[in-house]
Amino acid sequence: MRIYTDEIINAICFNAADRRGIRPNEVEVQMSYDEEYGITAEMWIAGRSQYLIETNLLEAIEQYAFTHYNRRVFRSDISLGIDEEAEQFWAEFPD
Repeated sequence: MRIYTDEIINAICFNAADRRGIRPNEVEVQMSYDEEYGITAEMWIAGRSQYLIETNLLEAIEQYAFTHYNRRVFRSDISLGIDEEAEQFWAEFPD
């Protein structure tokens, strides 16, 4: 199964909201790619910024797959990538 940028951002928002006891719409996320760090994201909550690395993204996607797709996925089974042609990030995990 493959999810794209919007769902990855949703995964991050739901994960952050759950951890902090806020609503997912109170979280803003912007994803990016850096040659040194790979796929990353910057997250804002109440005006404060936090930089997320791949491990954080995998944790959020793991939880999202479980809560939204009822799939138990392990971080080691999740692949992240970029579709440069479509200008989208993607995450893939087993069906």
